Amino acid sequence: MASGIRGFAWRALPLAGLVVAVVASWFSASVSTLGLAVAAFELVVLMAVVFACVYHADVIAHRTGEPYGTLVLTVAVTVIEVALILSIMLAGKGNPSLARETVFSVIMVVCNGVVGLCLILGGLRYGEQGFRLPGASAYLVVLIPLATLTLILPTWTTSVPGPFYSSSQLAFVSLVTIVLYGVFLYVQTVRHRDYFLSDLGGAAEDHATLPGPRQLWESIILLLVGLVAVVLLAKGVSTSIEEVVERFDAPNEAVGLLVALLVLLPETVAALRAARRNELQKSLNLALGSSLATIGLTIPAVSVLAIALGQPLELGVDMPDTVLLVLTFAISLVTFGGGRTNILPGFVHLVLFAVFVFMVFVP
Repeated sequence: MASGIRGFAWRALPLAGLVVAVVASWFSASVSTLGLAVAAFELVVLMAVVFACVYHADVIAHRTGEPYGTLVLTVAVTVIEVALILSIMLAGKGNPSLARETVFSVIMVVCNGVVGLCLILGGLRYGEQGFRLPGASAYLVVLIPLATLTLILPTWTTSVPGPFYSSSQLAFVSLVTIVLYGVFLYVQTVRHRDYFLSDLGGAAEDHATLPGPRQLWESIILLLVGLVAVVLLAKGVSTSIEEVVERFDAPNEAVGLLVALLVLLPETVAALRAARRNELQKSLNLALGSSLATIGLTIPAVSVLAIALGQPLELGVDMPDTVLLVLTFAISLVTFGGGRTNILPGFVHLVLFAVFVFMVFVP
């Protein structure tokens, strides 16, 4: 009975979210006094629809198997993230540094927060956990140059003053980003798919529990409906996020952190569940794949918007953030350099995440 109710809720939420998005946009335009209340309600609905989207992405993932499954979930979450970033960038006076803050926050949240929690949870339960070293190395060998090109290099270029790329530089870096991410996807899904598969017993799929064709197509349609609803709801939510940050006099970086935490919450839950089932490779596919997709899809999307509208796009991070980024990658190379891990590197990554959050509010 309970599972039937949950199933109905997962089916109804994307459609309900789409209806709420349309109605809320009418109320926001017609009744200004209800603007903040409507935006707060939209935020609650948005979070529910996000979880529904992740549920249907997980159904699709269960049918397609690894690594396609985590790829579907990662792309769905990245679409949600891009929708929020573009909505906030276009709202009000605009926010030229939001893409940088969000991408940097996603890397810190995923590579330190999510990875740290997964390693600790799995290590406490199993002592040590194994993963495929070629798969982890493939993530890092692409993630490190992409993060450097998009977050560090803009600070040191001279064509345009400040942490900005010129239009030609921005177009070139966006093209390089898409090419690198495309090659990685080819390696992950075709050329060396076995690098990203778990060989542990916990990862074995029970084909008797696989969703049927009807449920698969139903999830595909509802996932698309849910993503459309998220894109429409993002406009109202972006206003509420900025108002909350301004009301509490929080730094601008807090907006990017809030967006990152919002869109990564369902994926974090999925990664922690995988680690608890002794499927650390799946956890890494979700975590490190999120970082790659964030740079590989978000940066080109916001770059196209910035070039088309002639808006400035601030990408380069300052020196403290550069230090945190370099330290994160250095620790990650050690953590994923042996094929097995335990709670010690997990606590190290979690401490780095705590430092990042503290430095956002006490720079």
